[in-house]
Amino acid sequence: MYNRDSANSRYSPLKQIDTKNVSKLTQAWTFTTAVPGEEPAAGRGRGRGRGGAAGIGNEVTPIVVNGVMYVPAGNLVVAINGDDGKEVWRYQLPRGQASTRGVSYWPGDKDNPPRIIFTAGNNLVALNANTGKLDPGFGKEGMVDMVIGYGGVPTIFRNLVMVGANSSENATGPYANERAFDARTGAKLWEFQNVALPGMPGHETWLNDGWKDRPGTNVWGFQMTVDEQRGILYIPVDGPASNYYGGDRPGANLYGNSIVAVDAETGKYKWHFQTVHHDLWDYDNPPAPVLMDVTIKDGPMKGKKVPVIAQIGKTAFMYILDRETGKPVFGVEEKPVAKGDVPGEWYSPTQPIPVKPPHLGKLEFKPEDLVTAEDTTPEHAKACKELYDRSGGFYNAGAFTPFLYHEDGKPPRSTIIFSGATGGTDWGGPAIDPKEGYVFAYVQNMGQVGWTEKKRDGVEYGSEGGGPTLQYARASVDGPGPFHTFSAQVKDADGKVIGTWPCQKPPWGQLYAVDVKTGNFAWAVPLGITPQLPPGKQNTGRSGSSFAGPTATAGGLVFIGSVPDNRFRALDSKNGKELWTFDLGAQGNADPMVYEGKNGKEYVVIVAGRTVHTFALP
Repeated sequence: MYNRDSANSRYSPLKQIDTKNVSKLTQAWTFTTAVPGEEPAAGRGRGRGRGGAAGIGNEVTPIVVNGVMYVPAGNLVVAINGDDGKEVWRYQLPRGQASTRGVSYWPGDKDNPPRIIFTAGNNLVALNANTGKLDPGFGKEGMVDMVIGYGGVPTIFRNLVMVGANSSENATGPYANERAFDARTGAKLWEFQNVALPGMPGHETWLNDGWKDRPGTNVWGFQMTVDEQRGILYIPVDGPASNYYGGDRPGANLYGNSIVAVDAETGKYKWHFQTVHHDLWDYDNPPAPVLMDVTIKDGPMKGKKVPVIAQIGKTAFMYILDRETGKPVFGVEEKPVAKGDVPGEWYSPTQPIPVKPPHLGKLEFKPEDLVTAEDTTPEHAKACKELYDRSGGFYNAGAFTPFLYHEDGKPPRSTIIFSGATGGTDWGGPAIDPKEGYVFAYVQNMGQVGWTEKKRDGVEYGSEGGGPTLQYARASVDGPGPFHTFSAQVKDADGKVIGTWPCQKPPWGQLYAVDVKTGNFAWAVPLGITPQLPPGKQNTGRSGSSFAGPTATAGGLVFIGSVPDNRFRALDSKNGKELWTFDLGAQGNADPMVYEGKNGKEYVVIVAGRTVHTFALP
């Protein structure tokens, strides 16, 4: 499966590669598909590039079943021999592109062969896993029209294929719900309504008819989670909109920004837990939550063995719940938060803050947090101070700081928030070590700056502006748009751009191990270096377009690429010590995976650029 199992553990039981020998890891083979006009990259077992396919997307995590690797690559899906990287078969779509994230496997039954199931635009596609041919028994000659497409990886449970929806996040449009299809026939089985309609639990959280035609409350993330024993599907629902204005939808807005538990066979609602009330920050829940069973050593459930579910997202708060009931294991407090001043806006007076674990990464900003020349370089510090001054300084009131209102023609009046909408933990999500009871999460300390303004005539606010029905949108001193990060472009002495770095003091990105037994941090380390800095300053941790997560193994290792220094790393899962690193030559912005080949060897895989990089012991 995309995250190895239904619990989304990304934990491999393999331990041939361990803390004692991982330093000997070498590249076993690579596989690259070509784009038109280009030759495949060098490497044993490389793809031949026929068919004019685009390359493997840099967010893809392959799956391996019985020694065969399956990976989408532009308009192709390719099967590869896991031992040597040689192509087994390829399927070329007649039109469109396969998911840029991955594919799923259904093992078949007495009447149907095993299938590779994936999304391509609005289509759900099933291939015979043995031959790579469309399986005519599924839908209409191997395809089902989902109506609303999904770019993630279908979640497989028994004979169910469950998908989210990539819908518009404008103020109005069709509802974007989770759907389940029969893995045998492709028939639609159920649909869960993400917006609480009249008669549903939580409908009272939509005031002034804000629930009508609300398309943004969806699951665009790459996977959902299933408790196989209990038959429960856990849906990580995103925010109602990404436009930073909610005056058209007053109230807490369920089931936006929630984990929703439903019966996997029927889609019937069981419980929900909302992580953000009335989202004004684009604080989605992109990652699938993880499941494990642990004996709690602290708090109100001390001494109990609890089936837990852990969710972390862009806020970088981790919510640890009893997955049978949705009740917090260590407690969650509804704490008062600052109120903003945007005309017509509705502000939730409180937000849910976990008692444990503490916030992962950076949460607040003070003027003394501004980077200095001693931290990085004089040029970087100067560019950051200029951003600070041009912005009129920054307002910050801690967690869930609202963006203040800026009136056209008035002096700059800026807000800064941590984590920003491109910070925290994104779609890559966490991994676990069930033996240690740890959850590993990569967190970007990426701030976001700007304000909310009334839309100006003739100014393009983009898809994040909420469409023509909303009057307000996000902007900053540098212009309209939502994702103005607290960072500055850095040049060398010759004026050449060498990077864009955050403007607060490092660390800029960190890898955490949370001990779920106690709710405390087991360890936290900066992840990634900035090689352009002098040797004594390079260990900054990194962030910026770094959305993938880690994978753990029974060999006591955590593997992760993600950060923009292009390194693939192995760390000791007990203390975070770096044990091995490999320069991929491109950012490994994909979740790693681990498998055993037919030859009995353990392999570690990550996609970087358009290439599948596969590693093993000599």
